[in-house]
Amino acid sequence: MTLAEDLTQDVVPDTAARRVEFVSQIHTAPSTELDPVPTKGIDPEYLKRYVHALEDAGFDYTLLPYGSGGADSFILASAVGQISETIKPIVAVRPNTSFPLVVAQQLATLDQLTEGRATVHIISGGSDAEQARQGDYLPKDRRYARSAEFIQLLRRAWTEKEPFDFDGEFYRFDNFGPGFATYSGEALPISFGGQSDAAFEVGGRHADIYAFWGEPLAELRKELARLDEISAAANRKRPRVWVTFRPIIAPTEELAWEKAYEYVGKIGRTFQDQAYFQRGFNRTAPPQNTGSQRALEFAGQQEVFDRALWTATAAATNASGAATALVGTPETVAAAILDYIDLGADVVSIRGYDNLNDTIDYGRTVLPLVHQELAHREATGRKGGLQAQHLGALVDGFDPAALAGVH
Repeated sequence: MTLAEDLTQDVVPDTAARRVEFVSQIHTAPSTELDPVPTKGIDPEYLKRYVHALEDAGFDYTLLPYGSGGADSFILASAVGQISETIKPIVAVRPNTSFPLVVAQQLATLDQLTEGRATVHIISGGSDAEQARQGDYLPKDRRYARSAEFIQLLRRAWTEKEPFDFDGEFYRFDNFGPGFATYSGEALPISFGGQSDAAFEVGGRHADIYAFWGEPLAELRKELARLDEISAAANRKRPRVWVTFRPIIAPTEELAWEKAYEYVGKIGRTFQDQAYFQRGFNRTAPPQNTGSQRALEFAGQQEVFDRALWTATAAATNASGAATALVGTPETVAAAILDYIDLGADVVSIRGYDNLNDTIDYGRTVLPLVHQELAHREATGRKGGLQAQHLGALVDGFDPAALAGVH
């Protein structure tokens, strides 16, 4: 069976997630990778508008990212939690920046303020240069070991009923607890990511959610098998699966690919000028983190994978962060997302390049199509026609440059 035949069968795979939650990263000012404009970093009115756009679009979560030159993720999460009554803030935390018992206290406080909506995403750190900016000189393998210790202490701080001592490799304290309780009294969901062997070991053994960047379906299938093995060896279920994409949509395939090539030119110029991305790094050097290395490897192999996965955006930015796109009509992009849901992904992050407008467009088009398909499956036990009818790059002789009129 060919890939196209496999992806268009109406049988729902046993691996398929039955429900999905959508994430989008927060944006605090109108500056974008397409159109960078000078900003202090936070425009309060824009932030409110963006959060309300996420609500209206039907997103479940927003990620509050962390970087040495960015806004504080906890304070932003608290603001989001008060602006919205529904959006769940995912707070990105790097273990080098705070003591785990303090982070547990902060997260529990946020969770109570938002009545049970807080989630945390642990970042071990993929760049020695970025870690050193805030005084962290641990080598990468030890950063993952520290993350494992950090995660275990978060859970204990939330759930231990009696005071406890700890004397580990990275943290030591006496007679802590009980810690400040979460809204439910239970541990909060902990997300983790990374594609090195060390990352899989930590995430497979300790995370509730494991985050992947958008990769070809065949490669993600292999990665999930690795995660299964590690989780099984730890006598626990595999973490929930989170995948991230940067969709580029338009009413027709031709317009979508024309838009994609226009976007990648602008993104590449912004990256080279360091007009949006953080200054101070040699961004043309080979990236240290495995996820970026893999993204560049895929980009070197071919431009388009599967139904709609486009790697040129990763190549244009030296795979700086989650950068692979999904390109096509809303129907094609929704079908592509469903291909990943069929592998088991039940947390899907989509954020665009025209940040606010893309959020609005996704809510009007892409999210309803995915939810409609999942409702159809729930009612009938079979797939609907979306994946079979909107093949995107699976069409014989597909040529994105020709569609876009690029010569």
